[in-house]
Amino acid sequence: MSPHRPKPSGQLAVHAPRARGPRPRPCPLAQADALVLEHLEFAYRVAGHYAARTPIPRDDLQQEAAIGLLKAARRYNPEHGSPRAGHFRAYARPFINGEIRHYLRDKGFPIGIPGRWRELHARGRKLLDQGLAPADVPTRLGISLERWAEIVQACSVRVVAWPVEGSEPET
Repeated sequence: MSPHRPKPSGQLAVHAPRARGPRPRPCPLAQADALVLEHLEFAYRVAGHYAARTPIPRDDLQQEAAIGLLKAARRYNPEHGSPRAGHFRAYARPFINGEIRHYLRDKGFPIGIPGRWRELHARGRKLLDQGLAPADVPTRLGISLERWAEIVQACSVRVVAWPVEGSEPET
């Protein structure tokens, strides 16, 4: 009988000899990757908290949160803590927050604007995007019209890099 045909019931199957050579090794990062997949929604929720307070797009913050989660998963040693899922979240949260804060520091506002002002500006822009009249925004935020004008002016300032004399413009 050919070894590739099914055997009638009652007979044992004859298997081909195993190929010699190195056995495939498990991926050393498989456990870390599994942790990332398991806790990705948690990282997205953390990013969502930052997205609600800043004008930075949610997708960018979620990407940074995923990077922080990946760093935490690769450094995590379950033998040093309890095996509960909450323990990993507590371990990963500073990594996630750190990545997001580094991103906000590097890509956020170029001058020192108080965090409260940035938050009010982001909330005000969202209200305007929702169709609220510009005159009603300060009232909804609980601030004066003068303070709102200050916040808008401060948050709309952008630093522009001027070319140095004698240098060629970038193309």
